[in-house]
Formats: sequence, structure tokens, C-alpha cells
Amino acid sequence: MTDATTTPIPALVAGFDHDLDGLGTAARATYDQQYHKSEFAHMGVPVPELRKLVKALYKEIGGRRAGHDDVTTLAAVLWDSDVYERRLAAVFVLAQGVRLLEAPDLQDVTLMLRDAPMWALVDPLAGDVAGKVALRDREGTSDTLDLWAADGDFWLRRAALLALIPGIREGRPDLVRVTRYADPMVDESEFFVRKAIGWVLREIAYKDPTWVAAWVTARLERLSGVTFREAVRRLPEEAAARLTAEYKAAGAGRGVKALARG
Repeated sequence: MTDATTTPIPALVAGFDHDLDGLGTAARATYDQQYHKSEFAHMGVPVPELRKLVKALYKEIGGRRAGHDDVTTLAAVLWDSDVYERRLAAVFVLAQGVRLLEAPDLQDVTLMLRDAPMWALVDPLAGDVAGKVALRDREGTSDTLDLWAADGDFWLRRAALLALIPGIREGRPDLVRVTRYADPMVDESEFFVRKAIGWVLREIAYKDPTWVAAWVTARLERLSGVTFREAVRRLPEEAAARLTAEYKAAGAGRGVKALARG
């Protein structure tokens, strides 16, 4: 597809920065930075306002007529900043143009994940970008997601799990990969990985509660409290009650408060 933008992208981003300035407050910036435990500068701009600006910016590169390079170049320029809102805008641009992205683009997403040590950036990169590319091209993206799942950086391991959610929501869950990724991670102490496993199981439970109940039953003595709570949240009441009783019993046998564990 021919690139559609006529205004140089750096100039578009300069205009975006001008529009962004003044939308936030110092109080919100301080709160956001503390809430996210963020290493980035924060402007305190509400996410809905940021989305509006990104939609307008995306139209400037052609909207539906935008080309692959328009989207990836704009995202790269936005990402090249120590300002949180600029980086989140880059993620929103990729999400808006995700139909143009292909499996090789996940190499750039990998670099972004390594440079985005916070869930507010990792989660949309994984679910709204990588996961949707993977849904279109499972074969082409499988090696990348497999590498994420085994990576030493827990944010990439989290991303590998969350990238499975679009397929689950579309009724095309890759249950083999869910188990292959999640099973080695069940014993981890990292909260963000434990939570991600639970979220994936919760999403599956909407359409396949029997599978989730069986998966949880086979791992009752290994699951953390946060993983278990999320996994059973959408199960039928009777199944959730049975599993909760069994989980508490398993925890009592180990001398721990099972549901209190993170």
C-alpha cells in the first residue's frame, strides 16, 4: 500500500505534542507515576483524551488509507521519548493500525516490551497488538511468542500469555499453547505472571468452563491465590465452590493460607 501522509511525521508529532501539552494536571501526573511505579515522566493526561488525540493524529497519516510504514514510523517516533503519554500513544497507533502489521513486526514489539517495564504499556502491546497479529498468523508468530514465554524478563512472559487472549475471545483458543506457556510459570513468585495466568483462564472460562475446571483441578497444590481467584471467577457457582473448598484444603495441608497468597 502506498504511504498516504504528506506532512512529515516529525512535524505531525510536534503538533501532537503541542495539543497534548496542557491536557494533564500536575496532581494527576504525580498520582499516575506513583500508581504505576513508573520510571517515565508523566503529564497526567486522562486516557480518553489521549485516545482522542491519537485518533486525530492517525487521520493525519491517512486513516484507513495509511500504509504500513506510516503506522510503524509514527509509532517509532512517538515511542522515542521518556514521557509515558507519548509511549502510550505509540501503542495506541499500533493498535489502530494493527491490520497492517505482520509477523516480522513483532520483532519491534519485542524491543518495545523490553523497554516498557510497566503493565500499562505491556498489556496493550501484548493483547491489542501482538495478540491480534498472532490471531491472523499463528504460524508466523509462533516462534516469537514461544521465545517470549521462555524469556528471562517476566514482562515478556506476561506478554506471551496475554497475547493468547484475542484468540480466546474470538472463539479460537490455542489451548495447547495456553498449557505449554502457563504450566512452567505456575510456580513463579512474580505477581504479574501469576495474575496473567489467571486472566487467561478466566477468559477461557466464559466459553469452556469445563476445561478450566479440569486444568485448575490438576494443579490445585501449585496455584497461587491470585491465579486461583481469577481462574474460578467465571466458573459456574457449583464448580467454583467445589474447587475453592479443595483449594483451601490443599493449602491447609501445606500449612498456608491458600487464598491469601498472592
